[in-house]
Amino acid sequence: MTARVAVLGSGSSGNATLLQVAGRGLLIDCGFSPRDLLIRFQSIGLSWSNVNAVLLTHTHGDHWNRFVLEQIRRLKIPLIAHSKHHTALSDCDEYAQLKKAGLVHNYTSASFTLGGILRVQPIEVPHDSEPTFAFRIGQTLPDGQTWSYGHASDLGCVSDTLRSAFQGVDVLALEFNHDVQLERASKRPRHLVQRVLSDYGHLSNDQASDAVKEWVEAGEPGELQAVIALHLSRDCNRPELAIPAATAAAPQSKIYVATQTQATPMIAIIPHQPRTETHRLPVTHLDQIG
Repeated sequence: MTARVAVLGSGSSGNATLLQVAGRGLLIDCGFSPRDLLIRFQSIGLSWSNVNAVLLTHTHGDHWNRFVLEQIRRLKIPLIAHSKHHTALSDCDEYAQLKKAGLVHNYTSASFTLGGILRVQPIEVPHDSEPTFAFRIGQTLPDGQTWSYGHASDLGCVSDTLRSAFQGVDVLALEFNHDVQLERASKRPRHLVQRVLSDYGHLSNDQASDAVKEWVEAGEPGELQAVIALHLSRDCNRPELAIPAATAAAPQSKIYVATQTQATPMIAIIPHQPRTETHRLPVTHLDQIG
């Protein structure tokens, strides 16, 4: 079965993305209420029964929800997070109950696999919630074909490590947070503007576009199937600014903009014969999940 991904919502009021493979689902972040997530699942023809694990990027409040932790405990869905994320969540009663139920799992900066099929490479990225991770997720099919998905929702700049890790991904979800001129001209407090523009804040349209252009130019023609623009600022960005920036960088790719209010369509990730062995990942300790 072809892998599919839908961004259920992205922005400062909530973030969640569902990656579906062979009928099983990985929810990346869970920053909406259980009911809101259900509505968004239903809009793409799915439900909570299609979620088999939740993977956390970082612990800012728009990326997790305490009531979702209660929901996944009742549904016996595991939460996979970094050890420092677990520390940050430790004061949350719903998290404590999830941990008591044996549904809390840990990842490190090392690559791991889920369910014996999904290869997950965490990449630490600069953001003012430490640690924050992007992920390269992929699979090798029985016939030898491969596919890969890159997800980076919050980061202040694109590091050399991320540039290398995302080389050759088939579908890319990347933050296009703000237009620099709109950010500087906004009525936001100066300390907030400085935070957003810093290397530990959020990516601008120009930064994201430059990174995508580098990946496209270093790859093969048509290699990047789609770009999903994440985490657009409601005050300091607009789709009509982000879309041209993404299109200029990846003119042969489909361009999608994730919004705060509704899910994107399900986006197919088309497998192909492998182009490189660079990102073949080892099997590690999380195979029992999912």
